[in-house]
Amino acid sequence: WQNLSLNMPDVPVSDLIVEANELVIATHGRSFWVLDNIAPLRQASAAIAAADAYLYKPPVAVRSGTGVTISYAFRTQPKVAKLEVLDSAGTVLRSFEPDTARPDSTRAAAAPGGGGRRGGGTAFLPRAAGLNRITWDLRTTPIVGFPGMILWGAGTNGPAVPPGKYTLRLSADGRSLTTPLVVTRNPRLPEVTVADLHAQYQFGRRVRDKATEANNAIIAIRRVKLQLDDRLTKAANDDALKTKGATLRTNAAAVEENVYQVRNQSGQDPLNFPIRVNNRIANLLSMSERGDGAPTTNMPVIFNILTTELKGYTTRLDAVWKTDLAAVNTELARLKLPALDPNCEKVAGCVLVP
Repeated sequence: WQNLSLNMPDVPVSDLIVEANELVIATHGRSFWVLDNIAPLRQASAAIAAADAYLYKPPVAVRSGTGVTISYAFRTQPKVAKLEVLDSAGTVLRSFEPDTARPDSTRAAAAPGGGGRRGGGTAFLPRAAGLNRITWDLRTTPIVGFPGMILWGAGTNGPAVPPGKYTLRLSADGRSLTTPLVVTRNPRLPEVTVADLHAQYQFGRRVRDKATEANNAIIAIRRVKLQLDDRLTKAANDDALKTKGATLRTNAAAVEENVYQVRNQSGQDPLNFPIRVNNRIANLLSMSERGDGAPTTNMPVIFNILTTELKGYTTRLDAVWKTDLAAVNTELARLKLPALDPNCEKVAGCVLVP
């Protein structure tokens, strides 16, 4: 026997009940206690306790709920760790990694996203020695965002997965552990079919990807502007670079202002400054998931309109890269300075968005 009283005081216990994945304890005149997530208790054994790493099988997850708690344990803290959610075809739908800014953190923290209006961002994976847990909200990879992004009536959450069989994969210091996960439909909505939920999910993925495309255009423009500032600082007296750089900045900024409302600096600013196409696309995802069910007949029509609008801006941006960016890079080559790269990663001379 092992004591499991935790923070519960010494009081008479009138009843115990297990409700799904929680243990509820009723006391005499002292309210009640709830022990959340008893899946690890149900699976506890000496072999698991002695394992270097173990991934517990989670309880059945229900759509439209708070998500599913995933539990795992490490004998010692691993140097690297990753938790992935895979669909039945083996495609990775969501990935969680530790917060590199807080390598010793034992908590799962959420990064802000979407101006605080619809959540989003990435949950960080705890990797402390001992038992850890993280909650998956049953959503796929979020919409890509950028620092300071303000959205109105939308956020960066990815679409919710439909009912089905999934796999969890935990990787840590060369070890790989898997366990199945089942997601079921909300039993309180019998009129919503599984086909409806799959249609909602497939539509949500298309909208998510298009919103990401819009935001990636903003990220590319801002990368180039930051790099341009860096090069102009290094060649402050070169008039040709200044002239070509000004043209590039003006034309790229014109696209940026059509894709994203650059004047919005706070959550209430969209009341004064109309949202642009990236926000309208993200809002369409939010609207399509206001409840369980297939998208309404007008939503694909709206999506096609917004997709066509975005295509016009990205085509214009491609022309800016082909003409104006190329002209600046020609001058940079003359000055023996690194070229500007809209898709740069961690390479020499590349300035990334903070």
